[in-house]
Amino acid sequence: MKRSIIAALIAAGSLLSASMPSHAGISLSATRVVYAQKDKEGAVTVKNQSSDDVMIQSWLESQNDKQDDLPFAITPSLSRLNGGKQQILRIFYAGQGLPADRESVFWLNVQEIPQKAKDDNTLQIAVRQRIKLFYRPTELAGKPAEAAKQLQWRWIVEGGKTQLEAVNDSPYFVSLAKASVHIGTRAYAVTTEMVPPKSSKRMAIKEFSGHAPASGTRVEFDSINDFGASDSNQAEIAR
Repeated sequence: MKRSIIAALIAAGSLLSASMPSHAGISLSATRVVYAQKDKEGAVTVKNQSSDDVMIQSWLESQNDKQDDLPFAITPSLSRLNGGKQQILRIFYAGQGLPADRESVFWLNVQEIPQKAKDDNTLQIAVRQRIKLFYRPTELAGKPAEAAKQLQWRWIVEGGKTQLEAVNDSPYFVSLAKASVHIGTRAYAVTTEMVPPKSSKRMAIKEFSGHAPASGTRVEFDSINDFGASDSNQAEIAR
């Protein structure tokens, strides 16, 4: 009886594998897009790594996942991409509606829509990729690469819980990949967040339930730069 069940499961798995197409999908040329106002447009390249033709749908959303009336146009928003080919998506700003003294951030969505399958039993999957689009006005103070180094860190006690707060006085977003608090010989992982410009963000410290030490603590963190790579930094934590 047990062998029959196992054989049936193997057969079902083989059938499912046969019904799912071998699909390499699409890829994007970057993990983020930085649209500098002086460049007049932002761009990212989409490549179809499959041998099959696909339809590509692209759109922008705000950080709260809403397709509001955003001051951008993306072209082409819907197009056919042949197998093995690539295409440039261009993003244009309408020229008004966003703050001029700081960056703004949005989601860029690129969704692959497979062609209709010849076999009705084939499972078709629409795969969506999502990366951040940063709009950077001209003449912002400071340099984007320095923003992470200039974060100010401090202990915050709220509701009986000790948290770590990062204060960002720069006009640039700081994306944190990972962070840890070091107290003596112990290290505690931090639930990282993206720190908005001219604002602050409070973050939970995992497995830490004590009181904030008076001194001698530091935070080590990795931030993501314009090219999607990680930069390592460390700073003292103020009380």
